[in-house]
Amino acid sequence: MTRLELRVHVDAPATRTWAALTDWDRQGEWMLGTRVRVTAGDGAGVGSELSAFTGLGPLGFTDTMRVTAWEPPLRCAVDHTGRLVRGTGEFLVRPLGARSELVWAEDVALPLTLAFAPGVKLSLIRFARFAREYPRG
Repeated sequence: MTRLELRVHVDAPATRTWAALTDWDRQGEWMLGTRVRVTAGDGAGVGSELSAFTGLGPLGFTDTMRVTAWEPPLRCAVDHTGRLVRGTGEFLVRPLGARSELVWAEDVALPLTLAFAPGVKLSLIRFARFAREYPRG
């Protein structure tokens, strides 16, 4: 397992950051090359399942996840249940008054994990802009 933990400050309060983060259908607007959909449950609670395809055209991989913790507007944890990506992930939103901080943490067994980190960092920078304008974005 490899630990990946990245942070970004967001010019939006925690409640808006949480809403933007957990709008799974729109995650592709800020997450590089990724489309997310809810495959079981409503996407807003423990037991919900998500499927994230990352790639270009038909070339890529699918990361399936099951939500294991749901504590709005502060924490969402998942188990990665796919064949390629295994481990756990967590989104933490830290309130900072009118601003917030998003912490993206993963403990995963993933080929080329170090190559994954720059893409996630760029995606988090894009997320900060997306959340600032959310829901209009």
